Amino acid sequence: MKSEYKPLHGFPMRRHIKASIFCRNRKKALTAWVFLLPSLVGIGIFLFLPFGETIRRSFTNPLGTQFLGVKNYQSIFANDAFRLAIANTAKFILVCIPLLLAISLLFALMIRKILPNEKKLQTACLLPMAIPVASISLLWKALFTQNGILNHLLSFFGLPEVSFLTSDAAFWVLVGTYLWRNIGYDMILWLAGLDAIPASMYEAAEVDGANSWQIFWRITLPNLPSTLGLITILSILNTFKVYREAY
Repeated sequence: MKSEYKPLHGFPMRRHIKASIFCRNRKKALTAWVFLLPSLVGIGIFLFLPFGETIRRSFTNPLGTQFLGVKNYQSIFANDAFRLAIANTAKFILVCIPLLLAISLLFALMIRKILPNEKKLQTACLLPMAIPVASISLLWKALFTQNGILNHLLSFFGLPEVSFLTSDAAFWVLVGTYLWRNIGYDMILWLAGLDAIPASMYEAAEVDGANSWQIFWRITLPNLPSTLGLITILSILNTFKVYREAY
């Protein structure tokens, strides 16, 4: 006589476990939304609503009472000053970003090689970002105006004076300002990415007889794509904050 085993409580038990897990996950999600709600409300009121209002007013008259369609955009793109600003901004980004990435990475590699545990020096590299823009502008005026310090040095050595702030040289003064202000910040980010690379990889490469150039191209650079992406995005965002210095 064959006996058949029929689990009487297996399926209801599994269903009960799934329901319990679902309720627990739902409770966690609800708790998370409760904690996120104040931030979401603040972001919605102070960020998304003004942004939406700005977009709406871009299609209306200055008072926001009459819909004009795309006439405002047509007027902007027909403006020579706006097109010049777009060209200068694109030129500024194309010049500054490669220079900033290369120089900050070079400094990071040098500091990591010479002073690997010097945290105070790394902190000091952030000081340019802490200096107010007004102070930087005063310093730059003292350096680069027609009767500034640099022109006095040029005249002392018998070289012709340069109108740094009223000629094409003003673009390079602005580039230098941006690089000086942001190199330290990007260098700290590069150092964080370099610290994430396992030391065992460098040790194995040195055992195999690889030189510094080979180690950089075969180990260091291939392990920095995420850091490179982050630094590039932050650097591009910072280029749009140079308006204060330029003004």
